[in-house]
Amino acid sequence: MAAYLARRALQAVAVVVLVTLIVFGLLSLAPGNAITAVLGAGAAHRQFLLAYLTWLGRVLHGNLGFSDRLNVSVGSLLAASLPRTVVLTGVSTLLALLIAVPLGLLQAVRRNTATDHVLRLVTYLCYGTPTFVLGAVLILFLGVDLHAFGAEGPQATGIVAFATDLRDLTLPVLTLTLMTVAIFARYMRSSALDSLAQEYVEAARARGAGERRVLAAHVLRNSLVPVVTLLGLSLPQIVGGAVLVEGLFNIQGMGWQIWQAALRQDAPVTLGFTLVIGVAAAIGSLLADIGYALLDPRVRYAQP
Repeated sequence: MAAYLARRALQAVAVVVLVTLIVFGLLSLAPGNAITAVLGAGAAHRQFLLAYLTWLGRVLHGNLGFSDRLNVSVGSLLAASLPRTVVLTGVSTLLALLIAVPLGLLQAVRRNTATDHVLRLVTYLCYGTPTFVLGAVLILFLGVDLHAFGAEGPQATGIVAFATDLRDLTLPVLTLTLMTVAIFARYMRSSALDSLAQEYVEAARARGAGERRVLAAHVLRNSLVPVVTLLGLSLPQIVGGAVLVEGLFNIQGMGWQIWQAALRQDAPVTLGFTLVIGVAAAIGSLLADIGYALLDPRVRYAQP
């Protein structure tokens, strides 16, 4: 198990370095480029490697850079915006899992029935609808027409006040949850169908096990393996959805800050926030590998 985790951790580090290298390279080609931001106005494009290593060295010492346009450090900007994004993505992902797992299992058990067809149609609509369109529809219907919830996300500066402002937080969370449910439910249905077709399920039924016990003890556990893997791999997509949701609902989280940094060509902020997202995605992938190994012990002993 230790060797398996060490191998996955090294792969995660390599992925983060590669992502930051690619982003640094792209930003070095844009106005207000990353090379100038790190080495100064006199730096030339041929000093790309020096600029990247200088930036990486500063990061390893806890310095994410400084935004001249905002006159604030990237670290302080991150500290103010990250908790909002964590609340938004964390709550929506948890709700999505609590809904999608039983939903996908129900679809598998009721395969090709009216229940399955209706739920598949709903999940396809949620999956295929752009996030900003889904959010806009919810704002118009639940926020503007019915006045049931706030049409704008929480604007409180404190994270406790932000997280407890349920009236204004509901629509952003609901938008991201619906998008995420559609992803997980489809995979859960497919995985549960595969599990239901396995011989050990038929053997459990032949031994007289009740249907609920078969589903809980055999189908659910094995069906969660690909869903757990998908959870880690879907983190960048969830964060990408958060960028649109935060922009739509005017929530000043990480996604909103990246969007604003791109508009004002603020390379230090873009680099710093991209690094954090890359690290989060790598950690998510690593946690998915750990969960995969716990659910299926054979993975621990697999060859690299």
